[in-house]
Amino acid sequence: MKAVIIYNSKTGTTKKYAEAIGEYLKANKMEVALSSIREYKDEILEEADYLLLGCWTQGLIFFLQHPDKVWVDFAKILPDNLKSRIILFTTYKVLTGSMFKKMCTHLNDNYNFSFIELKSRTGSLSEVDKNSLDKLIDKAA
Repeated sequence: MKAVIIYNSKTGTTKKYAEAIGEYLKANKMEVALSSIREYKDEILEEADYLLLGCWTQGLIFFLQHPDKVWVDFAKILPDNLKSRIILFTTYKVLTGSMFKKMCTHLNDNYNFSFIELKSRTGSLSEVDKNSLDKLIDKAA
C-alpha cells in the first residue's frame, strides 16, 4: 500500500506533523511519499492508495476556521480522477472548529473520503492519531 502526504505549512508545525505521520506509516511497512504543496508534482499520486492532505488552521481563535489560500488553490488543481482514499489533517492553535468541513468544500465531491481526520497542536502524533493510522496499516497488511 502507498500513502502520499501533501501539506502546506506556514510556521513548520504542519510540516513536522506530516513528517511524523509519514514516519509512523513507514515504520509500519507502508510505502510513503511526502511533498509540500510548493514541491508537488502529479507523478507522486501514481498508484497511491491513500492521499493525506494537510494544512494549518487559519481563522479567528474560536470560530471561522478555514484552510489558507495556498491550500485552497492547490485543492482546485488536484486531478479529478483520483482513486486514492482522502484523509485530511490539520494543525491548530486553539480549536479546529469547522476546519475539516471547510477543507472538504474545496475538494471534488467525487473523491473517496475516509472518515479519518487527524489534528495536532504541536505537530506530534497523539495516541488517537496512531490508532486512526493503525486502521490504514491493518488494511495494508
